[in-house]
Amino acid sequence: MPRATAQPDPSRAGRPIVGSPDRYGLRGRAFRLLVLATVASFAGYCLLLPVVPLWAARGGAGAVGAGATTSVFMLTTVLTQVAMPWLLDRGGYRWTFPAGALLLGLPTPLYLLTADLGPLIAVSAVRGVGFGMVSVVGAALAARMVTPDQVGRAVGGYGLAVGLPNLVLLASGVGLALNAGFAAVFWAAALAPLLGAVAAVALWRVGGDGMPDATEPPARPGHGAGRTAGRRTAAGLAAPLAVMLAMAIASSGVVTFLAIPLERTPGLATTALLAYSVALLVARGAAGAFADRCGRPLFLLPGLVGAVAGLALTSWALWPLGDSGGAPGAAGAAAVVAGAALFGAGFGGAQNDTLVVMFRRAGPRGPGTASAAWNIGYDAGTGAGALVLGIAVRDLGYGPAFAVAGAVVAAALALPVRTTTRARDRSGSA
Repeated sequence: MPRATAQPDPSRAGRPIVGSPDRYGLRGRAFRLLVLATVASFAGYCLLLPVVPLWAARGGAGAVGAGATTSVFMLTTVLTQVAMPWLLDRGGYRWTFPAGALLLGLPTPLYLLTADLGPLIAVSAVRGVGFGMVSVVGAALAARMVTPDQVGRAVGGYGLAVGLPNLVLLASGVGLALNAGFAAVFWAAALAPLLGAVAAVALWRVGGDGMPDATEPPARPGHGAGRTAGRRTAAGLAAPLAVMLAMAIASSGVVTFLAIPLERTPGLATTALLAYSVALLVARGAAGAFADRCGRPLFLLPGLVGAVAGLALTSWALWPLGDSGGAPGAAGAAAVVAGAALFGAGFGGAQNDTLVVMFRRAGPRGPGTASAAWNIGYDAGTGAGALVLGIAVRDLGYGPAFAVAGAVVAAALALPVRTTTRARDRSGSA
């Protein structure tokens, strides 16, 4: 039976129209396959984010070396993300997800061969290429598989798919590695992205590049008009990108270094990372629902304030432990968990709302550019944060390093007003 499509509406020119309801939209098969592919692929990423630095530390690497494993992973991730808009504009929506999932998963068992820093960095570099592909195309497809009035919830749903592995695996990965051994974690992190690759191939066959457009693509503007539009898009993306960069730098301190000073109390480390993951997941889903209901993101300013407060609590709890770690007292343990939860809630709200702002400002034909910019901010911040905060840990200790992270987030407090109070930017997007 031919696909039923709505008639083009001139007021929505260039925006996707409703395709087959069993194929597209929030309840369509394509979006469900995207969720499955995302959960499986990000499982391989989340399991190892705090585990590889811990494995490097077990092999004799110091704080800077442990942070370098994350920094190199994020460096190759970001370099890949820079090329993704070009690839996506040339048919990459169909093949970059499965290819990226394979690159993320297949090299992972090589970690078991040695804990020496050089080979760990090399494997992390290859895996970063795969993660760069998966992260950009997944977020872009979330916007392309739904109608414009569903973008906020689609971004929130995609965020839940990203957050679910964080919730289950970011905390349990450390506990599993410390109690059952690193081999189990590395093999699980290898197999999960392979399932993601299978789901991504199915998504390719069901959803293709996304929903059909209501109209043919507009004529390519002249060089002068193209440069003007490019500058306008870049200006619209700059503020939310800066917010994402600051928050990602701070998040790197939580996921990379929180478990190391608490290694003598693995239960506390697991609980704190779990609190961070739960809060992030809940806040990101709520932010997406509110963005569609209210017509604009609302969680950026509260998210930044909560993140600063959470990092301050964590810094206070870890400060007495110095640079060698240890076991905090009852008040310190409670502050670590509460601080991680507050930061997770703030980071989750900011993740969703910065991405919604970017999609709207990039326009209906720019989801690849918006997704690449957002992911570059996220992953560049994570990589830079791992390196810079590793130096701060080495020179100052864990508590002061988390205070530095809080100061970075506090510096971004002036930006959300600009990105949330204006209902429409110059291009007409919210």
